[in-house]
Amino acid sequence: MVKFGVQKTEKLTLGKLYNFSIEWGIRYDPRAREEIRTLLQKQRKGYDKLEQKQKDLFDKERLTNPYSDTRILHGPADCRIRSVLIGVDIEVGEVLLADRLRSGGRQIDLILAHHPEGRAMANFYEVMEMQADILNKLGVPINVAEGILEDRIREVERKVLPVNHTRAVDAARLLDIPFACVHTPADNGVTQFLQRQIERRKPAFLSDVLDFLMEIPEYRGGALTNAGPRLLTGNPRNRTGKVFVDMTGGTGGSKEAFEKLVQAGVGTIVGMHIGEDHLKEAKKHHVNVVIAGHIASDTLGLNLFLDGLIRKFGPLDILACSGFTRVTRDKNT
Repeated sequence: MVKFGVQKTEKLTLGKLYNFSIEWGIRYDPRAREEIRTLLQKQRKGYDKLEQKQKDLFDKERLTNPYSDTRILHGPADCRIRSVLIGVDIEVGEVLLADRLRSGGRQIDLILAHHPEGRAMANFYEVMEMQADILNKLGVPINVAEGILEDRIREVERKVLPVNHTRAVDAARLLDIPFACVHTPADNGVTQFLQRQIERRKPAFLSDVLDFLMEIPEYRGGALTNAGPRLLTGNPRNRTGKVFVDMTGGTGGSKEAFEKLVQAGVGTIVGMHIGEDHLKEAKKHHVNVVIAGHIASDTLGLNLFLDGLIRKFGPLDILACSGFTRVTRDKNT
């Protein structure tokens, strides 16, 4: 019998954490569940048509996980997780830090990264395809959205090709420390969290958007380290128009999207970061750009994810590193 007011929880394992991350991502995905289901069915049909030698090399998790940048990188699915070292970026240095802490007697059952590493890094550009669906929901025709994204996705793929993406995973393997990454699912959560808050509050001016962001602990913390919200185009006194929160889909999309967004009625974009070429295009089309902060936004996404994880599986000992700061929104977590 479960006592009144006490939540029944499951024992957390690496496999359950991984499955929860997929469920979390789908729950907050800007696409409908049916769209994601159709995508996975397409993957299955494509896999079934492959020759056996091609099937042997196929990443079979793509048949059930729509997020190529979220994976178990090392460790058995059934290993128990009680204590986690979490960082926005986990490289060899953070893996060695985990080993040093463990050698000093600190229990660390898992290293959890936000940004992808290993095989999750090698093809993370695949999640960029969801950006076409996001643009379509804003009013951009799907054929136009897919067309302007195609070249950008291929560009990101070429940039990833020469990267030595297994270094941190190799270190975790040699030290035998379980390792995983949760990227797009966490980004989905922060995107929907901010978009819903902005739609509820209806900020009239860009200054109102900045004030709203500064009420959020992660962005206030970012500001204290000189990495907080900034207005890159527009004047604080300018009206916002329609606000679009752009924080998911792998990485920055095509710069050609700004013209289409304006045509769809978007006046202000709230994002994590923006490149110089994209910023010039935004200015050209008079799109207001509010940069909330990359690491602060990733931290918010991870914190929302962890709150959900702990609500389901119970207490978790969390050690924060590499830009991440733990902030709880649930008094029970």
